[in-house]
Amino acid sequence: MAKKWGHSLRNWLAKNLELPQDVMMDLPRITMIGQIHIYIENHRGLIAFSDKELRLLLKQGQLLIKGKGFVIKTIMTEEILLEGKIDLVMYIND
Repeated sequence: MAKKWGHSLRNWLAKNLELPQDVMMDLPRITMIGQIHIYIENHRGLIAFSDKELRLLLKQGQLLIKGKGFVIKTIMTEEILLEGKIDLVMYIND
């Protein structure tokens, strides 16, 4: 019950104080440029990577990205920049 109340409080604060929901709700921020470039902020870590797939851990679930010719251009603690041909971006709930 405490988690639900905390979630409701953060949501209310974000709306009423006009704060960004990705910060208040601990959500990932995903920026895509066409099918060739994706920048993800606020992830919890890299689970799997190949030239055809990237899987990231999120606070709630995972983010799966599929495509071809993937290259990680930048990787930091909570940020990643991926380039290649992106065919699919999908959330996977645990």
